[in-house]
Amino acid sequence: MIDLRSDTVTKPSEAMRRAMAEAEVGDDVFGDDPTVNRLQDCAAEIFKKEAALWVPTGCMGNEIAVKVHTNPGYEIVTEDRGHILNYELGAAAVISGVTIRAVKSEDGSGHLTWDEIAPAIKLNTPYYQATTALVCLENTHNFAGGSVMTAAACADVCANTHAVGLPVHMDGARIFNASVALNESVAVLTRHCDSVMFTLSKGLGAPAGSILLGTKDFIDEARIWRKRLGGGMRQIGILAAAGLIALEEGPKRLPEDHANARALAEGIANINGLVIDVEKVVTNIVIFDITTTGKTSAEIVAALKENNILAVGFGDVIRMVTHLDVDSQDVGDTLRQLEVILRDK
Repeated sequence: MIDLRSDTVTKPSEAMRRAMAEAEVGDDVFGDDPTVNRLQDCAAEIFKKEAALWVPTGCMGNEIAVKVHTNPGYEIVTEDRGHILNYELGAAAVISGVTIRAVKSEDGSGHLTWDEIAPAIKLNTPYYQATTALVCLENTHNFAGGSVMTAAACADVCANTHAVGLPVHMDGARIFNASVALNESVAVLTRHCDSVMFTLSKGLGAPAGSILLGTKDFIDEARIWRKRLGGGMRQIGILAAAGLIALEEGPKRLPEDHANARALAEGIANINGLVIDVEKVVTNIVIFDITTTGKTSAEIVAALKENNILAVGFGDVIRMVTHLDVDSQDVGDTLRQLEVILRDK
């Protein structure tokens, strides 16, 4: 089976399994799991942040950040295809009691500029309007096809947002992909963000876990909310051991994923009826339009599945994601099956 649904589907390596089996553990709710502590310290050092917190999922990490940065009845600003808005089950409203002001990125990149954000900011409002409390960014941007936000662009948004007294949270689930694509460290890419979340199980190969980073005070409060949301998981050094390997080894092989995604995109561009801007494929996410094929995305995805290839359809587009369990032969096999499916329309 060639699984291109997401880079979350990877299987832990033998080294990870050994590390998990042999992990030194303790009760993390009491703060005495040495493997978790080592992972958190390592992440904080890599990102040049004061402190870090292991969380079970990226969704929990994002939502804890929203909760810590805001108060009920306020608004947060994010891009209109952002993960926090579209793929976290309305958790910002349920958990934090905030509404989301969605802003469209005019260039389609998914990365908002200050000129786009500024009109959505509400400060010193009449009593009957919600006040803005937080700006959320996303790098890479999932549903903009894995697009990347440069360090300069992020710094500009942060500087202007801070100038009006607001914090910035970065959903950096795939920030290491952005780092590789831009040849910039994750610390530089997120230097001015007040909090950052990145995912160990997207692209880096861990079976579970994400990391939330920020100031020591921010992480102290985040730890309280992790517990309150049911994230106090005791002897999680077993998972953190895999996370350490993912953090140390995973980024080194991301260029291979990017090369496979680019090859996949180039092949798709040569298949009649499929539309993709190859130049926009810079990381490991490939999204292409199937409107003119005469088939629905569901039909194409179903036909791929019959040939042991898994992908995800959204309306008139299909998304494929390369990862460590996908090689160049898998890319070639996928392209050949797409050609057969569309030839038989």
